[in-house]
Amino acid sequence: MTIADVKKSADHKMHKSVDTLKADFGKVRTGRAHPGLLDHITVDYYGSPMPINQVANVNLQDARTIAVQPWDKKMVQVIEKAIRDSDLGVNPATSGDMIRVPMPPLTEERRKELIKVVRHEAETARVAVRNVRRDAIAHLKELLKDKNISEDEERRAQDEIQKLTDRYVAEIEKVLQAKEADLMVV
Repeated sequence: MTIADVKKSADHKMHKSVDTLKADFGKVRTGRAHPGLLDHITVDYYGSPMPINQVANVNLQDARTIAVQPWDKKMVQVIEKAIRDSDLGVNPATSGDMIRVPMPPLTEERRKELIKVVRHEAETARVAVRNVRRDAIAHLKELLKDKNISEDEERRAQDEIQKLTDRYVAEIEKVLQAKEADLMVV
């Protein structure tokens, strides 16, 4: 393993941490609806658990309503119950074979709760980035110990990994601030 490999691996893992944070933020509900909100909900489809988006069309009807149209008519009640029992706090309404999921507007209290959740998610991402830095530095020390690199090279590489860490932590902050601003919009 070379210094370039260590840096490339660290960069890749830190980038993944930021991408995971963005995906997690996508699940945190603002006042608007989007089909991805139902992705984590599974239904019993003939004995096997399946995500809703694999047994139905999930679309936006308007800015505050998700429309779910099951491919199998027998699944309407099952999907409606799964959505109602989920942690989203929504109340789906069925008309024929179409399930409408209206998004209630967020209360001030709920917004503050969600901000705490996103801050916690951001801190988790920061910790993940720092853990990647720690592992990369351990690899560098290993290379130094095996006499594959000089002390100067190791020090320079550590500085570069620290800069990489700072860059990704700053990106996490930027993503967090954008999400907080998004949550506070009434």
